[in-house]
Formats: sequence, structure tokens, C-alpha cells
Amino acid sequence: MKRDFKKILVFSAISIAIGCGKTSEEKTTAATKESEEEPLNIIFMVGDGMGIPQVSSAFYFGEGEPNFKQFENIGLSRTSSTSHLITDSAAGATAFSTGKKTYKRAIGVSSDTLPLPTILEQLKDRGYQTGLVSLTSITHATPAAFYAHVEDRDMHEEIAKQLIDAEVDFFAGGGKKYFRTREDGMNLFDSLKAKEYKLDTLELSKPNNDRRNAYVLTEEGLPSKPEGRKDFLQQASKLGLDYFAANNKPFFMMIEGSYIDWGGHAKDDNMMIQEVLDFDKTIGVVLDFVKAHPNTLVVVTADHETGGVSIGKAYDESGKEIPQQVQVYFNTDQHSTELIPVFAKGKGEELFRGIYENNEIYHKLMQAIDEN
Repeated sequence: MKRDFKKILVFSAISIAIGCGKTSEEKTTAATKESEEEPLNIIFMVGDGMGIPQVSSAFYFGEGEPNFKQFENIGLSRTSSTSHLITDSAAGATAFSTGKKTYKRAIGVSSDTLPLPTILEQLKDRGYQTGLVSLTSITHATPAAFYAHVEDRDMHEEIAKQLIDAEVDFFAGGGKKYFRTREDGMNLFDSLKAKEYKLDTLELSKPNNDRRNAYVLTEEGLPSKPEGRKDFLQQASKLGLDYFAANNKPFFMMIEGSYIDWGGHAKDDNMMIQEVLDFDKTIGVVLDFVKAHPNTLVVVTADHETGGVSIGKAYDESGKEIPQQVQVYFNTDQHSTELIPVFAKGKGEELFRGIYENNEIYHKLMQAIDEN
């Protein structure tokens, strides 16, 4: 009897130990499952006018390794609109935001000018918070395509009015004149305040985590880097990400590095390079956030390439090649049809491998969200 009793005690102890082990594993599995079931945060970054040569410039003209090198899953997209082989930012951004290609200059509408639901609007309906950061006017083509629906990108006053109704939780950029110096006499800053926004038209002050936040800091766009812009893009992006993290809700945020495109239009290699490096620094800020918040997907791409840029041999004044230097060359001052790189990091990043149309990026984002 004593031996049997000892056996029972030993067996019971082993059973308890195994049971506790299973309970621990079950808890871990449950925690992992719970984490996986949390809605996926999306950070979508657009380097306006940024093709492969512009990305390459960060490797030759920057200091140290560019943040672009942190990406392992990379694809290519084709950017043509329904009306033109060479697209513009309006049609390009609308393809990103709606999953539908449309005509050049269209903002959030189909080829027959019917409004299309955007990813920002759809995710807002799912309980997501939303954010937009741009160096241009916040009514400019790329940010506008995520919340507005107009026939032409130059309808800035109507776009600004639609931004009020969109109730974006955090936005930062320029464009004061479209809010307060309007043909209809309205002051849309009053409209923002009526919707209880914290509004700042002077600086990137600390956001109010209990309210929506709007930063409209210049009459039109912000200065370019050669004109003296500091770290607005990194600071605004970090403020927005900190705001969303504090609210502990899933979010969709679009960040635009706008003036890579302008450097191409101006055939200004210094401007293009500085803007690419500034955008790369902002990518670093975003990737740091992704490391701290792994339930996040960041996708970095462009609406089109500008300048037909190539990077080739550099020569001194006598025409002799400089072996350890390269130079930027522009083939045009307009957009091109180059395939555009797509960089992805985080949950669902493998979906962005391959070559596809630009509107497929929307569908891949939604697939990543639905599969999370």
C-alpha cells in the first residue's frame, strides 16, 4: 500500500507538472493568437517621383547605409493611367487609394468620374484611425486622393472642404490659403475647430491625444530642403505615430515625400538628392516604429518616376572621369514610364514581391489586413 501510495504521489506530481507546462504553452499560444487577431496597422509611404535611380542616389550620395537597405521584400509596379501611358500623381495615388486605375488628373473618382471608396474611408469604417502627412498642401494630388472625390486635381477649395467631412484624425502639411482665403468666403479653420480639432497653423506642437489634430503650417507647400526645410517630414511622421500608439487603436497613415518629384521637374540634382535622403531618414523613423510595434506593415513606393534619371560617370572640368564619383543625369523634365520599386516590411510583406500594376498595391494592402 505504501509503495502504491508513493507511486500515486509521484504520478500526481508529474501530472501537475505536465499540466502546468501545457497551461503555460496554452497561455503563450493564446497570447500569440490574440496578437495576431489585432487589426494590422498600415503605414503607406509615397516618394513622389521616386524611381529606382532616385533610390540608388541614396547609396551614392548619402552617409552610411540607407534605410532602403533594411527591406528584403521588394517588387515593381507599372504606373500607367487609363488615359495616358505616363501618369500623374492624381491618377497614381487614386490607384493606390481605391484599387482602380483612372484618368490623368482624377482624384478619388473612376474613369467616368464616379466617386470610389478609398482605403482610408473603408478602414475608418472598420474602426481605424487615419493620418496624412505631406510636404505639399494637404489638398495636393497625393494626399487628396485618399479622402476626396473630384474630377480634377486643381479643385483645391473643394478638396479642402471634403477634408473637413473626412474627419482624418491626424494630418500635417501646407495649404492655408485653401482653408481661409477662399472664393466662397468660408473659413474652414473654423469648421475644423467646430469639429473639435486641435488646430495649429504655426508649428508642429505636441498633439492632443484625446482629439483629432490638424497642422496646416504654410500658405502653399513647405520649403524644399535646399530652401531650408528642417526635419518636418521626420518630426510630423513621428508625432503622428506617437499619437496613434497612445490611442492604442489600429491606424492607416500615408506619408508623402513630395519634392523628389520637384527636383526631377527642375532637373535639379542637388534638390532631388537632398529630398531622397530626407525621405530615407523618414523611412528610418517609420521602421523604428515597426520594430517596436510588430503588428504593423509599412509599404514604400512612388506614384511615378520624374526626370528620366540615370546615374553615370562624373567628370572634372577638363573632361576627365573621376573614378570614385558618380553624377545624376536627367533625360527629361517630365514624368516617365519607368517601373517603380515597392518596398515592404512587416506582416504581409511577402505579398509585395513580383511585378504588377499600381492599383494592385491597394488589393495587397487589403489582403494583408484581412489575413492578419
